[in-house]
Amino acid sequence: MTNNDIFKKLRVALMLRDDQIIEILELVDFRITKSELGAFFRDEKHENYMECGDQVLRNFLNALVIHLRGTKENPKNPNDVLAKHKAQIPAKSTSKERVEFKAKPRDEEQSRADEAPSKTSAAKKPFKKQFPKGNNKTQVVEKVKFNFGKNKKG
Repeated sequence: MTNNDIFKKLRVALMLRDDQIIEILELVDFRITKSELGAFFRDEKHENYMECGDQVLRNFLNALVIHLRGTKENPKNPNDVLAKHKAQIPAKSTSKERVEFKAKPRDEEQSRADEAPSKTSAAKKPFKKQFPKGNNKTQVVEKVKFNFGKNKKG
């Protein structure tokens, strides 16, 4: 497992944003820019990807200990710090707040598939177009015999 993988897992597990990581690193007087930090979290194939060095990871872990536990003079409860991080994360909108759009059935008598159909729609038969007995239907295409490329002359 690479340093980048460890750094990514810590970031996700602690639910830290980039600006929070920068503040944590400043606890041990280690300064890093947001763009340098973003380079650690990029895909390995990306042109701006940068490998996280041992020094960066070591300083982050030392600063994380101070951030979560505090110092000897000013100790903290790690659970309180983690709860504070959770509270800072914006809540996602729930599905109840979203409006659902559903297509209306073509026939108002038509019911949903999981409900029993009404008696009136079940009694209806599909409409079949009737022509008079003389078959006055106009032919759009004349009768054509297809040979499918075969020449039957010889």
